Amino acid sequence: MDMDPDTTHDGLRGGYPPWRQRRQPVGRPRLSEDLRCDVLIVGGGITGSFMAEHLSALGHQVCVLDREKPGLGSTAASTAMLLWEIDASLTKLTQLYGFERAAGIYHHSLRAVAGLKALVESCALPCGFHARNSLYLAKAGSGPRELLAEHELRQRADLPGAYLDHRRLLSEFSLSREAALVSPGSAEVDPVLLSQALLARASEQGASLFADEAVSYEGAGRGVLVGLDSGHAIEADKVVLATGYATPDWLSMPLHTISSTWAIATPAQAPGTLWRDRALLWEAGEKYTYARTTTDNRIVIGGEDDASLRDQSARDDAMAAKTATLLDRLTGLWPAALSRADFQWSGAFGETGDGLPLIGPVPGRSNMFAAYGYGGNGITFSYMASRMIGRMMAGKNEPWFHDLAIDRPVPPGLA
Repeated sequence: MDMDPDTTHDGLRGGYPPWRQRRQPVGRPRLSEDLRCDVLIVGGGITGSFMAEHLSALGHQVCVLDREKPGLGSTAASTAMLLWEIDASLTKLTQLYGFERAAGIYHHSLRAVAGLKALVESCALPCGFHARNSLYLAKAGSGPRELLAEHELRQRADLPGAYLDHRRLLSEFSLSREAALVSPGSAEVDPVLLSQALLARASEQGASLFADEAVSYEGAGRGVLVGLDSGHAIEADKVVLATGYATPDWLSMPLHTISSTWAIATPAQAPGTLWRDRALLWEAGEKYTYARTTTDNRIVIGGEDDASLRDQSARDDAMAAKTATLLDRLTGLWPAALSRADFQWSGAFGETGDGLPLIGPVPGRSNMFAAYGYGGNGITFSYMASRMIGRMMAGKNEPWFHDLAIDRPVPPGLA
């Protein structure tokens, strides 16, 4: 077992997550000379991994840069709940953008999880993937009205799922909340294994990985010249920025903000003590708690997001208090749990005011694309971004791509 002693990861995360099983990493040398390629992907986490696998499968000559060990930065901080339901409810998105546009985005997210599942199965990627139902719970102490309205809107949009009142929820799931929506089509995964499996497949398809850091970007003819910290450079026809929350200073994204999150993993729970179907649990509300199980029967619970604590030292200082709060929330949610933290960790992530990602061409920069602002849907939107950008590079833009554009205007409801 490869134990990484570094717990700071350049401010990307702190503590230790439970994703400990590691594949033999793909070779990642430093460049000793200038290089040219079709597509340069900056970032080797889950987004860069999906990009590398997909674009190399399409026949592009792909290079990947990452200053961190691929998959062990922000990706390792993920709780890896592959939800198609978005941080912004269908109700909120409808208020911001209208019903048709909001429903379309939800359907694209639903198809993204289905596509990711098909990729994992067709390529036999060893990543602990399991299809799961999701259980969207009413906030503790709140009534059922909000969730019932959301369900009715989802029915109108022809999205899958059922409404459970308090009695049915208690009877079927032994959870005591006023209401919940149970929906098929979500999944869970080990994010580190998935990232590494995708990079390994990309490497088999001809992609090259390098341990260099991009420090400058300049237009060069019909491409982009990327300067590296080594003094060498890579000239690429296209560049994809997939650097997690660490965005370049020159990239303006008015909807984008940085926040911090915390999570814990319990010891393995006793047989028969986990909730029905091991559904993915998450709460209604902007700052929600979320929980899942793991292949070795642990419970992972996260939340307590805080936009005021952005640097690693502040997150570390808050770890004990956040852990205690998450354990209390776990006890309230599932009293049968062995409520102790075997693992505790934190991470920074990018989110947007409307709950939608920022994917597409970089404004004011030719031949550059980016994918940011995933919120709680990191892996789902990472997969979606790889497919969108692959089609954009082929000149196959679709009208709905504009709904996720990096420079889309801030809607009046958020201004």
